[in-house]
Amino acid sequence: MSAPVDTATAEPVRLRSLTWTVFVPMALYGIGVGAASPMYALRALDLGASIGLAGVLVSLSGLGMVLADLPAGRIVARIGERAAIAVGSVLGVLGVLCAIVAPNVGVLAAGMLLNGAAGAVWGLARQSYIVAVVPAAERGRAMSTLAGANRLGYYCGPFLGAALVHAMGPSGALWLQLGTTVLSGLAMVAIPSPEGADPDVGGHTLRSVVVENIGVLGTLGSAALLMGAVRAARIAVLPLWAAHIGLSASATSVVFGIAGAVDVLMSYPAGLWLDRRGSRATGVPAMVLFAIGFGTLPLTSSMLGMGAVAVVLGLANGVSNGVIMTVGADAAPDGRRAEFLGAWRLTHDIGMFAGPILAGAISAVALLSVSALALAAAAAVGAVATHRWFPGAGGGGGRG
Repeated sequence: MSAPVDTATAEPVRLRSLTWTVFVPMALYGIGVGAASPMYALRALDLGASIGLAGVLVSLSGLGMVLADLPAGRIVARIGERAAIAVGSVLGVLGVLCAIVAPNVGVLAAGMLLNGAAGAVWGLARQSYIVAVVPAAERGRAMSTLAGANRLGYYCGPFLGAALVHAMGPSGALWLQLGTTVLSGLAMVAIPSPEGADPDVGGHTLRSVVVENIGVLGTLGSAALLMGAVRAARIAVLPLWAAHIGLSASATSVVFGIAGAVDVLMSYPAGLWLDRRGSRATGVPAMVLFAIGFGTLPLTSSMLGMGAVAVVLGLANGVSNGVIMTVGADAAPDGRRAEFLGAWRLTHDIGMFAGPILAGAISAVALLSVSALALAAAAAVGAVATHRWFPGAGGGGGRG
């Protein structure tokens, strides 16, 4: 596994030098995902799926990520970041091709699972690379910029893919994702290996790493899980509330566009604050903003009111940019970093996968407003957990 650069003996890597090798490829990858994400449900409908089944098929991407998080840690540890990125890119290409050529929903389901697995391997490999080459003092900015680049691409993707969708239907956006996956994968595979990089061939197992760090994963991980849940549920609940109060599709798009811009613009400032004040001072305000946003959503009945809530939630998401990756990097034990980060990402991704499902389940048996209030309560509990377990300025990842 790649060891972090010893900044006492090696020239530290500056963030600017990673622009074309890491951040731009990440934005390119995000463009493809952003363009294709709304189209997978339409692709399922084209194959004869019901609306309910289409929703389930789309959620399989999240399931694939959850299932692949732990194996991804072992893959990165065994073969290194560059080779793992190649593996993730191949999985992504296969997943998109399955979706494009799928003759039935079964093949599309396989493609969605592969897409999720690709995201897990890609995500862990890029995070591990940043940890290996960026000095700890700039880690928050690096992680926030990485997350912001991905979100910028995701935000721009639907606009850039619109012409292809108009000409080719839903598959046009999938072809765009295929191309950006290949190009971004090639760009990141071409990056130089971190100094001192050596794939891990130690005797420890993935299970032993998880067992050794179960206390950290159980405490820090509880906050990460709740943050993942409210982040993902935001995407599911806001469109439903917009429909509930009678907003048109175009008005909903405008609201999401404004909130998305706030999210992206907060990325680098959030990273600066994270480096200077620590993850507790960043994570707690983010969770409080999530609680305020979800708690006030049931009080809105107009585009202006919902837009204000969407901006608050976009601000919360932007403030939280890079927090989870930075806390995990700081908490990871030397010599077992990739395996630990795989387990760490699993805690957050379980929340990402479960949040929208739980919100939908609550809405199915109660009012949508009850679902929003439940998410506000989860965010409040997450703020308490973040304050209790996340390290402050100069903290060491919560290991004490």
